[in-house]
Amino acid sequence: MAWVSLVLAGMIEVVWAAAMKQSQGFSRPLPSLICVVGVIVGLALLSWSMRTLPLGTAYMVWTGIGAIGAFMVGVLVLGEAFTPMRVAAALLIVSGLVLMKLSDQA
Repeated sequence: MAWVSLVLAGMIEVVWAAAMKQSQGFSRPLPSLICVVGVIVGLALLSWSMRTLPLGTAYMVWTGIGAIGAFMVGVLVLGEAFTPMRVAAALLIVSGLVLMKLSDQA
């Protein structure tokens, strides 16, 4: 269940990050509320998953899901650039996540 909680926390991070962008500096109420609630729920889930998962692994997976998810939302929803350099950076993040997970099993 810790991994499920962690992945869910990462997905919620994507939601609150996108809501933060849409809040326009917290000047729009609904996206601002979604952001604040998302931060609270996401951190609670992250904290719960850290009861059993190593700190470095949990935090890296959480931020990695958030970074890759935010990148995808930016490209697919907000029309941000999809360049070879940005894709390479995203692939490096995913590679780091895989290596971190594999290192826990060694």
